[in-house]
Amino acid sequence: MINRFITVAICGLMAWLTACNGNETTLPPEYEGPLSEAESVVMQYAEKDRVKVKLTASKILEYKNGDQEFPGGIFIEFYDEVGSLTSTLRANDAYFFKSENKWRGRGNVEVINTQKDEQLRTEELFWKPDTKKIFTDQFVTIKLQSEVVYGTGLEADEDMSHYQIKNPEGEFVVEE
Repeated sequence: MINRFITVAICGLMAWLTACNGNETTLPPEYEGPLSEAESVVMQYAEKDRVKVKLTASKILEYKNGDQEFPGGIFIEFYDEVGSLTSTLRANDAYFFKSENKWRGRGNVEVINTQKDEQLRTEELFWKPDTKKIFTDQFVTIKLQSEVVYGTGLEADEDMSHYQIKNPEGEFVVEE
């Protein structure tokens, strides 16, 4: 009888302790890290059998939502319709936002227009492939053949053929 009483008491105590916890089971947190990782990658984008963009990266991390991270930096080459190199873009790290179809380069970002021998430098730059535009709100330095232009904020064509500095600084030669 005492054994039965102890057994019932222990079972009752266990049931009570379980009820106090609310019988809730907690799920482990959802993994939000990269789903895949690749190293030493070269990707090419072509139109009409011509390479238009070539991307080289030391490491790519791809996430569930399609975003991509390039923690080791990127180097991108842009080509015209006849296959000539028009410009390059380099950054210490980069991120591709899939939902916005937008790239962000950070850290020693450099764009070179190889045809005009012009160079853009900034700490952060965005690129929209669908509009073929680059832009930033950061300080920029543009080295032209005959002068250097400084300012904060920029909107430009991806090959730097046309650009506008939002807040230019320094001395400028103005042709009338």
